[in-house]
Amino acid sequence: MPLSYRRLPAVAIAVGTALIAASCSAGTAGETTDPAADGSFEPVTIPHALGEAEITRKPERVVTLGMGSAETAIALGTVPVGMEEYPWGSDETGYLPWVHEELERQGAELPEQFTGSTELDVESVVALEPDLILAPWSGVTQEQYDLLAEIAPTVAYPEVPWTITWDEQIETIGAALGRPEEAAELVEDVETQLADAAKPQYADVTFSYIYNNGPGTLGVFMKDEQRVAMVRALGLTVDPVVDELKQYETEGTDSALLGLEQSDVLDDSDLIFTFYTDQKNRAEIEAQPLYARIPAVERGSVVASEDQSFVTASSIINPLTVPWALERYVPVIDEAVARLEE
Repeated sequence: MPLSYRRLPAVAIAVGTALIAASCSAGTAGETTDPAADGSFEPVTIPHALGEAEITRKPERVVTLGMGSAETAIALGTVPVGMEEYPWGSDETGYLPWVHEELERQGAELPEQFTGSTELDVESVVALEPDLILAPWSGVTQEQYDLLAEIAPTVAYPEVPWTITWDEQIETIGAALGRPEEAAELVEDVETQLADAAKPQYADVTFSYIYNNGPGTLGVFMKDEQRVAMVRALGLTVDPVVDELKQYETEGTDSALLGLEQSDVLDDSDLIFTFYTDQKNRAEIEAQPLYARIPAVERGSVVASEDQSFVTASSIINPLTVPWALERYVPVIDEAVARLEE
């Protein structure tokens, strides 16, 4: 998951059960429990970086691209008829576990999956006969967008690929589905869950969230990138050094890509958050002297995982990922914070 992690969510890579139960559909793919099903849908135009989506009638057959949109649509009561596949993070069912578990709970039909990203299978999208395509957190190109917009109104990212705040993503999807008030409730519920998970011992603890594209590389995520935003929402503080790295930011990754020789920029980070593609990648990175000398790494104040499902869930903030991730996240953060006192 190096920089292509945007499909993982990008570089390399959420709401109370009660609310989800109340707001999600219990039907089959494409069905909805939207109270506006009586035809009261208000047409909406959503401008974005690649054009604008004019949605004139209530969407019934929704297709999602990129990260997080399928989950939010489900939480808003619309099960997509199709979604971009996500092998990195999926479980043995072939689906992201929080998606599979929620739709199994509902008794709903799983969406069809298709290849996305640079190899987007447009023919499969056409076959799904969508009336709305959601891709607000994706890397859809102008050429791909032009094709998709011929199929159905398509919502792309606000300004640059793979860059949108989690709350803006939920609000955008809520607007497209004609459920802005419910979307606002989801945002508030996510914020509450994250705030409730914060602990006093997290106060004044600084962190950097990093990644690698192989030996010799060092990537640092910006503070509004979704995986960083999740940690920040738990009460930890992003190391201010991230503001000094803007000059190295790589468009479409929400991160700065450096050389490992610049690892001293992390010297004041109390904790390091990171992930690895697999055990081999982890061994390669941890064997590098310049990596091993980072103070937080030396003392073991590192939060890292090779579990692809967990890495993916903790990299996306939405109504389904947050509750799934938090129960796994908080214990390992506690362990890393405890090492600061040893």
